[in-house]
Amino acid sequence: MQNSEAERSFHQGLAALEEGNGPAALACFEKAATTSRSPEILSYLGYSLACERGQIQKGIELCNKAIATDPTNPRHYLNLGKIHLAANDRATAIVVFREGLCFGPDERLVAELDALGARKPVTIKFLPRDHFLNKWLGIILDRLGLR
Repeated sequence: MQNSEAERSFHQGLAALEEGNGPAALACFEKAATTSRSPEILSYLGYSLACERGQIQKGIELCNKAIATDPTNPRHYLNLGKIHLAANDRATAIVVFREGLCFGPDERLVAELDALGARKPVTIKFLPRDHFLNKWLGIILDRLGLR
């Protein structure tokens, strides 16, 4: 970030997010975005817009811009995944979190994936997940360590 005012507002926004003060964080990120359009600011602004104002599409768009500019930063994937969770799109959120892990370990991404409890694929693909054969065969194979 080039502008010290934008940087200061950005860090205030991060502190507000950590405290759980979403509206204050959004105000700080909006202020920072007026002077600087860095990928970090765009990513957090998108996340805050989606969570505080419910502007899911705008949030996704801003996070995708941040990823296009800086594709190796796992924070952008974390924010984008959280936006998808806010939109009740769990499957896409898991995919985004896993994409972020491709660029190195990030404990926040791992924590999100652990909290979601991603399921293993079904054992017999042509049967529904809740079919008794899939359920019991999955349990047996898991206990044998073959899955």
